[in-house]
Amino acid sequence: MGSLKLLIVEDDIASLELMTEVFTSLEAEVSPVSDSQKAAGLVNQERFDGIFLDLEMPNLHGFDLARLIRKSSRNKSTPIVIVTGRDQRDTMQQAFTIGATFYLQKPVDRQKLSILFRTVRGGMVENRRRNTRVPIQTEVMCTVGSRTIRGVTWNLSQGGMQVEAGGLQSGDTVRVSFRLPVSGVSLEAVGTVVWIKENRQGIQFTNVSPQNDQSIRQFIAEVEK
Repeated sequence: MGSLKLLIVEDDIASLELMTEVFTSLEAEVSPVSDSQKAAGLVNQERFDGIFLDLEMPNLHGFDLARLIRKSSRNKSTPIVIVTGRDQRDTMQQAFTIGATFYLQKPVDRQKLSILFRTVRGGMVENRRRNTRVPIQTEVMCTVGSRTIRGVTWNLSQGGMQVEAGGLQSGDTVRVSFRLPVSGVSLEAVGTVVWIKENRQGIQFTNVSPQNDQSIRQFIAEVEK
């Protein structure tokens, strides 16, 4: 697994440079941005493993940017760390309400940033693994109510799969059944059709047994080697 890809959104240049230096020294790939409007565009173009976000910024407030992140297709589950000089309890509560994962009080220094990174790294790695897609082409049976549709898989992640199965509609609850290549392990999962594009459909898993989830994890790990 490569370096974690981080987005830092901070209009104070000294703080932005310090965070960039510290996280880069910890072998992260850092995209430093001082303009929150620019950051709003980036979160819809690139997937990040973690986003560090200041609150008090011109043009677009940090809370508003966090809401946009949670609505984005690429980063809606990406861990968000709110970094702010505010210490009011209601600010912290609001941050978690809109989907922040961690909260860091300013002023920041090298030691505080290093400890924070090591604390949040595990969650970021797990989120990356959950969203990592690997190619897989095998037959899949999609059951929607009383209908069963035969299709083909295109890729697989812990969180879902992309299929080509005519007749699926956005919002459908579907049970998918397929076999993993080589091992031949049979898997089942329940999911929701979250997007349709041309002849392909994206299914987000909503119910996967622990055993099947582990089989998917192992398959993805083997493909990534």
